[in-house]
Amino acid sequence: MNTRVETDSMGEVTISEEAWWGAQTQRALDNFQISPYRIPAQYLSALALVKRASAKVNEKLGLLSVENAELIRGAAQVIEKGGYLDQFPLDVFQTGSGTSWNMNINEVIANLANFKAGVGRGSKVPVHPNDHVNRGQSSNDVIPTAMNISVRIAAEKLQSALSVLSEGITLKAEEFKTIPKLGRTHLQDAVPMTLGQEFSGWAAQMKKSGERLGRCFSSLEELAIGGTALGTGINTPPDFGIRVAAFIAEETGIPFRQAENLFEAIAARDSMLELMGAVNSTSVSLMKIAQDLRILSSGPRSGLGEIQLPSLQPGSSIMPGKINPVIPEMVIQAAAHVSGKYTSVTIACQNSPLELNIMQPLLIHETLGALELLTETCGSFLDKCISGITADRQRCMEAIEWSLAVVTPLAVKIGYDKAAKIAYRAFEEKRKVRDIASEEKVLPEDELDAVFEIGSML
Repeated sequence: MNTRVETDSMGEVTISEEAWWGAQTQRALDNFQISPYRIPAQYLSALALVKRASAKVNEKLGLLSVENAELIRGAAQVIEKGGYLDQFPLDVFQTGSGTSWNMNINEVIANLANFKAGVGRGSKVPVHPNDHVNRGQSSNDVIPTAMNISVRIAAEKLQSALSVLSEGITLKAEEFKTIPKLGRTHLQDAVPMTLGQEFSGWAAQMKKSGERLGRCFSSLEELAIGGTALGTGINTPPDFGIRVAAFIAEETGIPFRQAENLFEAIAARDSMLELMGAVNSTSVSLMKIAQDLRILSSGPRSGLGEIQLPSLQPGSSIMPGKINPVIPEMVIQAAAHVSGKYTSVTIACQNSPLELNIMQPLLIHETLGALELLTETCGSFLDKCISGITADRQRCMEAIEWSLAVVTPLAVKIGYDKAAKIAYRAFEEKRKVRDIASEEKVLPEDELDAVFEIGSML
């Protein structure tokens, strides 16, 4: 391997001649190699946007030459669009401030800019990674700024996916609105409802999940940029952060703004915890819906069997003809994984001693991973499961007719205790409640017909 030697404040570092990164990235690469997890692509794009915006503002403030600003913006834009992803090799598990990620992009942008200017890699002229690419910035404000940008964009994608899922479940609720079925509480027979009503509850869960996410957007739109190391804004012009945030807002169409309190924006990650609370709520709701579908489709002959899920693949290597609820099981596992990420984010947010959170790379990895996973899960859940569900009307009616819970409206007429005795006798004799009530002549037949009319119970 051909190599080159670069220097930093600690001395000489040997780097591959093919690498676009520099000495500080190489030191981090040598130090942090414990996992397969790297900087998320969405986050890298947001980080490049911050660098592009900063170069633009620095040029307008007269702090960068037109030539250097153009070189930096050009290199940053290539990275922003997904270029040179392999030049960001650093582990998620690294220094808690994310300084290594910040220096990685500073060095790659500088080398790309200098190459464009006709100078070899590692020269640091005419563009220096610290003096020019990182001008007016600190890792402490850049890393959380890019975090909020990438997470805010990803959260809106999940919100959109939840809306589509809710609409898809609503279509099924409408399709099943005339199919009576037995409700169940504690996994025991309860009073009747319609299958459409059951689906409508799930649709509402997904709609409310999207609304909870939306309520987190405003706090995510506050950016730490301009606070530099602690929030004081040392080494940067007073309006630098305001201008950078305005540029990012214009580029994204999202109302990003400089944080009201830069000390809070750098020291704490409460907005991430707020968001992940909503994300965890969504994962819990998805797990509940997926579990319900498994129960309602159980059997198909010895379980409830009130609905049929799409048959996608053989379910057993030993039992021919067995079909499993594979998509709901996939959803359950994805939801469990996201709940684990919520716990991880909770611990990470607790680790903000004094003026800086020291688990930011983990926060970025876990939060973006959760948002992306749930976004994909929603789409697959709708396309491969919910849209293809069918109902067994006959099976639903049989369950109602044999249920003891249909005695409930009779209690209003003859009292709770008498109704309970009828239900108990029906259970003991394995007969229908309606037949026992008729045999005991508790009401005239026409009144019994009215009491046991399924439609009136819905």
